[in-house]
Amino acid sequence: MKGRFTRSMAGVAVSALLMAHAPLSAADATGPSDADLVGDAASTGDVLTYGLGPQGQRFSPLAKVNDGNVAKLVPAFAASLGGEKQRGQESQPLVYDGTIYVTGSYSRLYAFDARTGEQKWKYEARLPDGIMPCCDVVNRGAAIHGDKIIFATLDARIVALNRNTGKVVWNKQIADYQAGYSATAAPLIVKGMVITGNSGGEFGIVGAVEARDVNTGELIWHRPVIEGNMGTLRGKDNGMTGKLNASWEGDQWKTGGGATWLGGTYDPETNLIFFGTGNPAPWNSHLRKGDNLYTASTLAIDPDTGVIKWHYQTTPHDGWDFDGVNEFIPFDATIGGKPMKLGAKADRNGYFFVLDRTNGKFISASKFVMQTTWAGGFNKNGRPNYIEAGRPGAAQGTEKGSTVFSSPSFLGGKNWMPMAFSKDTGLFYIPSNDWGMDIWNEPIAYKKGAAYLGAGFTIKPIAEDHIGALRAMDPKTGKIIWEYKNKAPLWGGVLTTGGNLVFTGTPEGYLKAFDAKTGKELWKFQTGSGVVGSPITWEQDGEQFIAVMSGWGGAVPLWGGDMAELTKQVSQGGSFWAFKLPKR
Repeated sequence: MKGRFTRSMAGVAVSALLMAHAPLSAADATGPSDADLVGDAASTGDVLTYGLGPQGQRFSPLAKVNDGNVAKLVPAFAASLGGEKQRGQESQPLVYDGTIYVTGSYSRLYAFDARTGEQKWKYEARLPDGIMPCCDVVNRGAAIHGDKIIFATLDARIVALNRNTGKVVWNKQIADYQAGYSATAAPLIVKGMVITGNSGGEFGIVGAVEARDVNTGELIWHRPVIEGNMGTLRGKDNGMTGKLNASWEGDQWKTGGGATWLGGTYDPETNLIFFGTGNPAPWNSHLRKGDNLYTASTLAIDPDTGVIKWHYQTTPHDGWDFDGVNEFIPFDATIGGKPMKLGAKADRNGYFFVLDRTNGKFISASKFVMQTTWAGGFNKNGRPNYIEAGRPGAAQGTEKGSTVFSSPSFLGGKNWMPMAFSKDTGLFYIPSNDWGMDIWNEPIAYKKGAAYLGAGFTIKPIAEDHIGALRAMDPKTGKIIWEYKNKAPLWGGVLTTGGNLVFTGTPEGYLKAFDAKTGKELWKFQTGSGVVGSPITWEQDGEQFIAVMSGWGGAVPLWGGDMAELTKQVSQGGSFWAFKLPKR
């Protein structure tokens, strides 16, 4: 099948760069190789990685479907996940060799025929009764390499299946689910290693990134992201993360949070993996002094050793659950006449960050939401200009602290849903939300397996006409070029293509297409349930397909309070939709 894949010279160059770093694995003869994964952004006959390339730009050069004909898109087929487990379908599908691989809620994985939608096989993880997922029973996608398809489960395990049969090849435990750990992100595969993070920041876990052999599942390196914890490399100590008690008091580093729950991106040019880290634990910031490194940060990690090369903290001493786990997307741009290797991140705290991806140097931070009450921008050193009145007050004894109104809400200016970058327009397309919250602190003590918040909240709207907003932002200037407002929160990923198109879904059930330059809505289709998945596109039999998962769920109906009322009429679902242009 590789012979019919269309790959540009850019993809060949990137593949050659990876080959210079390490030899290809023995599994390459039976399926996608390391080089294929690195070249995925330039390959149009498949979708091999979460993000349509390890950089996660979610841009496809395909242009058969474009701004001039997208209005003619029609369904090609649909496939149901079946059963009663229809909620929170946040997956991004993969496509290879005539098969679509998609994960479902409750840790399921399906293989569908890419021409008919007929189910080839399915795998359902046997989940224990005591799992503790924070924000719905979601799974965001799988990884493919050689003859294996690999995904994470809600009981904090990584499972590798034979991609042709669905049979288990290996099954490894990441962490103890009874302590609050889980896993929901799509794995990242680099140099024959499966790179994963963990979930559970609301339970006082310790966030970590680790690498396993793709063929055996055996642990290669493990890197905790909280200062004071020891990393390992091939079973031996590999240096402490940070410095003990540099930004944590006493033993707080042992339950510091910082979950790496969204997965990572990889830049072959710098040979760096980028992972975001989540909120510190507990939420109550008065119980933990200092910056609390490396929570609410972006980390650049050497994939060969698991050593942290640089870090940048977007919300030091986070007191609002702003997290910092959002994807960091490598891109190149010329700023001030100087070509630069950059990376961008739209953070839950409401700011869009641009950094030098080679060293983490701060370039800019631009507000991409209506308001940020916690900080008035960032200084030249990349530190936030805190608005002290915007931090919730300290709890006194058994009494809760003073309540403050904060915007964005803890669900973020942008939450998990991935943005996209167009190489044609040079713009980032950010699925954002404008909302705030009343938040207050409460007394709390750590207990294994129990929620470790120390805060209460009530989410509120801040605009009359919308909550969700798809925004196109220029990373060179920090200016918003256009925006599309949506009444309900936006909770799905974004895709952009060479056809001058941007695709994203809405909780109201629509998959929509917009003009990438102007934001004009060009097409929509009602899928029957809220769309919170990430769209993909690929070429097959001479035709371009667009596809997305449909199935309402995620954090909004669970944590959104009054905001959840906007979507209470949405039916739950679990279906895969594929679209194409009709044949003449």
